[in-house]
Amino acid sequence: MCPGCSNTTTKHKSVPTCPSSSGSLISTVSPHQNHTEPASPNMNNSGSPQETVPPVEGVAGGGTAYGWDDGSLQDQSLLRGTIDPSRVPSSELVHVWCMPSTANVGPQETPRPLEPVSLLAGRNERESIQIAIRPKVSWSGSSNAGVVQIQCTDLCSTSGDRLVIGQSVTLRRVVPILGVPDALVPIDMPVSQINLLPGETTAIWVSIDVPSTQPPGQYDGEFIVTATKTDAECAAQFHDKSEKYQVYRELRNCLDVIEQIDGKPVEEVVERAKSATTTLRRVLLSPSFSDFFSENGPLDMMDEDANLSIRVKLSLTVWDFVLPTTPSLPAVIGISDTVIEDRFGVEHGTAEWYDALELHFKWLLQYKISPYFCKWGNSMRVLTYTSPWPADHPKSDEFFSDPRLAAYAVPYSPVVPCGDLAKDYLQKEVEILRSKGHWKKAYFYLWDEPLNMQQYDAIRRQASDIHAYAPDARVLTTYYSGPSDAPLAPNNFEAFLKVPGFLRPHTQIYCTSEWVIGNREDLVKDIIAEIKPENNEEWWTYVCMGPSDPHPNWHLGMRGTQHRAVMWRVWKEGGTGFLYWGANCYEKATVASAEIKFRRGLPPGDGVLFYPGEVFSSSREPVASLRLERLLSGLQDIEYLKLYSSRYGRDEGLAILEKTGMYLGPERYTMDHNPIDMMRGEIFRTCRP
Repeated sequence: MCPGCSNTTTKHKSVPTCPSSSGSLISTVSPHQNHTEPASPNMNNSGSPQETVPPVEGVAGGGTAYGWDDGSLQDQSLLRGTIDPSRVPSSELVHVWCMPSTANVGPQETPRPLEPVSLLAGRNERESIQIAIRPKVSWSGSSNAGVVQIQCTDLCSTSGDRLVIGQSVTLRRVVPILGVPDALVPIDMPVSQINLLPGETTAIWVSIDVPSTQPPGQYDGEFIVTATKTDAECAAQFHDKSEKYQVYRELRNCLDVIEQIDGKPVEEVVERAKSATTTLRRVLLSPSFSDFFSENGPLDMMDEDANLSIRVKLSLTVWDFVLPTTPSLPAVIGISDTVIEDRFGVEHGTAEWYDALELHFKWLLQYKISPYFCKWGNSMRVLTYTSPWPADHPKSDEFFSDPRLAAYAVPYSPVVPCGDLAKDYLQKEVEILRSKGHWKKAYFYLWDEPLNMQQYDAIRRQASDIHAYAPDARVLTTYYSGPSDAPLAPNNFEAFLKVPGFLRPHTQIYCTSEWVIGNREDLVKDIIAEIKPENNEEWWTYVCMGPSDPHPNWHLGMRGTQHRAVMWRVWKEGGTGFLYWGANCYEKATVASAEIKFRRGLPPGDGVLFYPGEVFSSSREPVASLRLERLLSGLQDIEYLKLYSSRYGRDEGLAILEKTGMYLGPERYTMDHNPIDMMRGEIFRTCRP
């Protein structure tokens, strides 16, 4: 799965090397090795942007407006320190505008007109947008341009249903990595303060998670930006009042909604509503609220603030389509357990180690992917497992039974040494798992990209052991070529096509590199022709290092649609699963908050889809990348396309990609967001009840 490994360095000549901080070129090496002198991405622990942007693959034309200069800022900077933001409309101090989730909003992004946001989402779907903020002038006496207060309201429907801020609605700040917007760092909700730098654009990532039980309808809310004083006392006072008013408004709205259910035929509901009304009224009339929120007091204050604030209208249409809890397409993504052990200082097999793995597993499930942990051995042998506990442990059953998990990896040998029990380990594990309803999710991933007969024979031996205990077990093998020392055909591609016949019946999931296909989608038919679905064989694909720009991949600096198109490509080509080699494979560190350094010799971002939370704050929760969010969006797009195809046939599903211009091939896909909205809108129009 990793075309850049040391034993395959000659085949990826189109992938550029990454300049180190000194400007020298770094040679291509295996992404699975640790290095003593890693290349630094020049990011400090605060995630602040650097003064220069190093060359990064895909940045040119990638939607990030590096080099744009707002000349007016120079003249207006003479006003620094003379502006009282409490007396000036915020619209005179800052630009605020909206951008789609596929835009790379860099520090020098050009301001655009502010327009209302209208979104569409199914139930059990996440939809995201970005709010960009850029100072027009400086009103701070410090090196900052100034401080803005940002908050988002609940999204409410006319029937009283709501999507609650902090639960269904979350805000994160987009932080540059290597000068490219990527890390999504959580900020306080419902109110937060952001420092703006002179001449730089800041982006806020707004995500709306629609519960699977959310009633359909139109939900409206606001994103509010207010320039404020930098004085700590004034800021704290404003923050306190804003929070109190937020609580007051939420309680007041809740009271109004509950009072409307009087007269319902179900007596129990009426009694519950009356009880809740009494409780809410008692809270609203308590001294902590009534003394501060008189009818003419803080409401007038907030009205005054409303005249100064910039308000972005958010409208979300939730339609009666529930995305399946279990993703239709398994996307299995590796997490290096050794990286976790080194960085967080946890010893293999200890209680802290189990806790760290469980935290990562559960956090990643929200992205509709199926995580597996991995440990690399010699010659690309790999130990993969989804649960660190043995099969008879309750935690394993909890992990494997989670409906959000589409596939899980079963280890061939014990994850934690178990002495004499290791002898019969495989047989006992398989016997336990085969008795479970989730066994259909199981697979064994034994070797990564075998290259010669010795490695292919090792796969055969291990697979034979597995099938002796479980004839219906699925073994997954990644490859991009046949064995180098046993030519199967006159040329490389024909040898590649012969691998299924060569490995049969020892492999059931044939997982091939998208690099092999290149821009020749006609080759896909030849690949699929070698797979035998009647024998429960499947064809999956993967990306790793290659393919490079302009093909879809998850490299840092590629276009947002290029990231999202990874899954469009899988669906169009007809793959039934997808594998990615690593989500946390940055360079070795022994401190959780240490600077993130990408592995040298790889395209920036390759093998890294999230960052340790400790790099940005005291939180232990991982920090997602833009690329991980776009992976999720791509998987959700597949559910839309599958729904459409179930109604009108796969040919029509393929046709809608072409009609909208969203995706025609690995070098022909949309550069902007509009075709995505067109595709989703057409499916909404034709498939809603």
